[in-house]
Amino acid sequence: MAASIQKMTALVTGASGLTGAIAFKKLKERSDKFEVRGLVRSEASKQRLGGGDGIYLGDVMEKKSLEQAMQGTDALVILTSAVPKIVPGSFPGADGKRAEDVFTESFDYSGPMPEFYYEEGQYPEQIDWIGQKNQIETAKACGVKHIVLVGSMGGTDPNHFLNHMGNGNILIWKRKAEQYLADSGIPYTIIRAGALDNKAGGRELLVGKDDELLNTENGSIARADVAEACIQALQIEECKFKAFDLGSKPEGVGEPTKDFKALFAPVTTRF
Repeated sequence: MAASIQKMTALVTGASGLTGAIAFKKLKERSDKFEVRGLVRSEASKQRLGGGDGIYLGDVMEKKSLEQAMQGTDALVILTSAVPKIVPGSFPGADGKRAEDVFTESFDYSGPMPEFYYEEGQYPEQIDWIGQKNQIETAKACGVKHIVLVGSMGGTDPNHFLNHMGNGNILIWKRKAEQYLADSGIPYTIIRAGALDNKAGGRELLVGKDDELLNTENGSIARADVAEACIQALQIEECKFKAFDLGSKPEGVGEPTKDFKALFAPVTTRF
C-alpha cells in the first residue's frame, strides 16, 4: 500500500482580495497537496469565499487575532495590501472606486491623474508595514516554516507615482516589510509583482531584479499568474531565501510558463 502524501497546510491572508481570492481558490483545487486556510476581515468576506471552518476572521493590526489561523500552519502567503481609493469628483466615472479597479493596461498615465486617499486605519504604514510585521512575527511564533510575501515592483524609486497616491508611500512601507521578513530568519520568498491586471493569465512569465522589467512591455502580469507563482514557490525548495521581480510577456506572446522550477532557477538575490 502506497504511503500517504503529507499535505502542506497553507494560509492565505487577504484571501478575499482580488489576488488573494484567486490564490485561495487555486489552493483549494489542489486538495491532494494542500490543506487550505484563508484569513479575512469580515463575515461578509468569509461568506464570499464560501464560508467553512478553514476561513478565519482576523485583523492584521491585532496580532492576537491572527494566532488561531496560524497555529499548525506550514506556510503563509501574504496577500494583504492597503488599497488607495479615488477622491470623489477628481476623475470622471471613478467615484467610490478603488484605484486598482480603474487602472488597467488601457489607462492613459500621461493624462490627468485622479486624487487618491486611504480610509482611516487602512494606510500603507498600517497595513503594509505594521500589519505585515504582525503577520511575520505571529507566523514565527507559531512555527510557520515558509512565508511567501507578494510585494510590488517600483521599490527602487522613492519617487514612483504609487508612493504619491494619497501621500501613502506605499512602496516604501512594502519594502520595509520585505526587509523585515528577509531579516526574520524564517525561510521566505519575496515576489515583487509588476502592474496587475484581471485577465485570465497563463502567459510566459519572466523574473528580474531591481525593477529592470518595470518600464518595459514585460512589466505587467495577470493576478492569476501571480497567484500561481505563489503556489509554485511553496513547493520549490530553491525558492526559499530569494527575492525577485515577476512580470510577463504580453498576452499572446511566447509560451505559457509550465516549468516554474526552471523559471525560478536563475534567481540568486536574497533581497
